[in-house]
Amino acid sequence: MTTVGEQLVQWLEIYGVDTVFGIPGVHTVEMYRGLAASPIRHLTPRHEQGAGFMADGHWRATGRVAACFVITGPGLTNILTPMAQAHADSVPMLVVSSVNRARTLGLGEGDLHEIANQGIVAAQAAAFSHRLSHPAQLGEVLARAWAVFEGARPRPVHLEIPVDMFSMAAEGTVSRPSRLRAPQPPGDLLSEAMAVLEGSRQPVLIAGGGAVEARVGALAEHLDAPVVMTTNGRGLLAHDHPLAVPASPSLAAVRRMIAEADAVLAIGTEIGRTDFDMYDRGGFEVPGQLIRIEIDAEQMRRGARPDLPLLGDARVAVDGLLGRATAPRAPGDGAARAAACLAESRGEVGPAYARIIALLEQMRETLPEAPIVCDSTQAAYAGNLLFGAPAPRHWFNASTGYGALGYGLPAAIGACHGLKRPVICIAGDGGLQFTLAELGLAVEEGLPLILLVWDNQGYGEIKSYMLENGIAPVGVDLHTPDFLGLARAYGAAAARVERIDALPDLIRTAAGRAGPSVLVLDEALALDRQG
Repeated sequence: MTTVGEQLVQWLEIYGVDTVFGIPGVHTVEMYRGLAASPIRHLTPRHEQGAGFMADGHWRATGRVAACFVITGPGLTNILTPMAQAHADSVPMLVVSSVNRARTLGLGEGDLHEIANQGIVAAQAAAFSHRLSHPAQLGEVLARAWAVFEGARPRPVHLEIPVDMFSMAAEGTVSRPSRLRAPQPPGDLLSEAMAVLEGSRQPVLIAGGGAVEARVGALAEHLDAPVVMTTNGRGLLAHDHPLAVPASPSLAAVRRMIAEADAVLAIGTEIGRTDFDMYDRGGFEVPGQLIRIEIDAEQMRRGARPDLPLLGDARVAVDGLLGRATAPRAPGDGAARAAACLAESRGEVGPAYARIIALLEQMRETLPEAPIVCDSTQAAYAGNLLFGAPAPRHWFNASTGYGALGYGLPAAIGACHGLKRPVICIAGDGGLQFTLAELGLAVEEGLPLILLVWDNQGYGEIKSYMLENGIAPVGVDLHTPDFLGLARAYGAAAARVERIDALPDLIRTAAGRAGPSVLVLDEALALDRQG
């Protein structure tokens, strides 16, 4: 007899899931019955929050959906923060939790891990939450989940299974339904949009994380249009491409370039405030004609409203535009506009952020194949303003949108496991302590992870904000543990960055190791460029 728990693993294999992040418990062991003989790798984080962030980083780096197995009650509530972060950033993951026996639900009789209607809680951070009421539903619900992952705005899906159902006999055959074709905007609208773009004098493209699979570079070159890349869109054009503008739309220089454009095409970006109006300057506007490619109909009516909405998937929509292209535009001022915008932006960020951006660029040149994953720290804020990645999926963090602390290390672990190559993680000493224990998994797996601890002995960015607003700092100065000693206790290599010019060699040495390395950098050293 094949049980529901065993069939779940078979379904995950059919859908191409290669990794499960989970912590086994008495309520979920039946899900593990089929894992030992499966090619799916199971990795055990030290906390369910780590599991969710790992699944997030795994997808952002590889484009492959991961699953998380968590227990009912505390397991589900622990993973809610990563689910909410993923929901905000349109990241897919499958979260499978147990739930107490069906006949006990809602009675409040003190069952282990009992929580009143956890599906309602999970639904706030998921595309949908579904409780399995019969074994035959398993395949149907997973088909709905992958419909979200493949054909809609990708977001987490929560599936809960009563503990007494895991060991029941499975029903139905395991067979993947036909893949959904991502929706494409109507042909007449694509033709109209391309006519507008080709007829414009100063077009500009804005590309977000939803455009990660789209041929943005080919379209930009055809139109001779600068490409403004949001935080999650960095690397869609390499940092050294003449049309690349890896700078925040919150910067005045970027806004001016967009305002001067007679046609703007926004691709796969929600035009959210933390990316487009982080300085609270009164919203984001496009005076010229705005064309938007957006897969979510509701999102099309949020943020800047388009003159010409192209509802559909970014990849197929951009292909549709390119299929309607006429003769390429004669070389114009696109590269000059991009260069001028970048030069103005560099003068706008201030000396401290300029030093941090230069440090990030040094790290990129030292190890260009390594994605840089950040926690919410000063390095992330500076990079989100003005840092160019060499390729897509090479710069991401949780500092926009939901903005969860503790993201960096577990997300970098998920990315490093998925890519099987070095990944650089930058985490502040405060945020790192949310999920520091996940370093144990990196050691366990022998991952070539490079963790750079940005050490300012507390919540430095919040302390600065308090001082700037006349608030006496409270709660922001933290006891900083011995990160080098902790790293060595876990079995990781560890070193202090004594001089900024020594950092490239430390990174290269760390990249050659079979396991993780922890480098501690004093923020004052980075900002002052001492040594």
